[in-house]
Amino acid sequence: MISLRNLLGKRPSSDKKLVNTIKNIFGFYPKNIALYKLALMHRSVSQSFADGKKINNERLEFLGDAVLSSIVAEYLFKKFPVKEEGFLTEIRSRIVSRSNLNNLSYKLGLNHLIKTHFNTNKTATSISGDAFEAFVGAIYLDKGYEFTRKIIVNKIITLHIDIEELISTELNFKSKLIEWGQKNKKEINFKLIEEKEANNKLKIYIVEAEIDKKVFGTGKDYSIKKAEQIAAKIAWDKLVNDD
Repeated sequence: MISLRNLLGKRPSSDKKLVNTIKNIFGFYPKNIALYKLALMHRSVSQSFADGKKINNERLEFLGDAVLSSIVAEYLFKKFPVKEEGFLTEIRSRIVSRSNLNNLSYKLGLNHLIKTHFNTNKTATSISGDAFEAFVGAIYLDKGYEFTRKIIVNKIITLHIDIEELISTELNFKSKLIEWGQKNKKEINFKLIEEKEANNKLKIYIVEAEIDKKVFGTGKDYSIKKAEQIAAKIAWDKLVNDD
């Protein structure tokens, strides 16, 4: 059976470069570099085992999402000892939101390391944020939970996340727009207007945000929900600027 390490390939020069990059960004040397290479492999460049099973970073993304959510929950629980569950849940959601994880990926430079057929510099995609979660999954498998917790708290939250700013910022623009519509008796609709097939049979969804049947924003992403959020943010920004 072909191992993951063999499938990803042994490239001493490129592997050494990635090891040094990880050390520069996160402050540690990885043990199993194959895990981190997998974390940076988007499904558009999936590789296949001999039995036809494909590998990419989606399973690591699933794991990293759970690990990251747990670490952030513990951090907020200790940081805000008297806050209620609703507050903690909301702030955790903002920290681990796709938009925030995309921004973190850009800040850290992970987006430049991702192997994909798509442009990771486009904010309309979730590729960079997904890879960040997959990277957290790789750290967890490589170094364990406690090590991962220290990296997330000391190298990510402390250095790159302004908790107070997140508290004062509304990130769910779709909900915000719908609430505004209800308050001002405006009809708010989100319409899926097109589905485009991209590389590797992936679909890009294009959604319009309408206010009283007039288009105020258009968003596109590889999921309908994320496309709606992008369209809602554009529509909300227009409302704010018009005021």
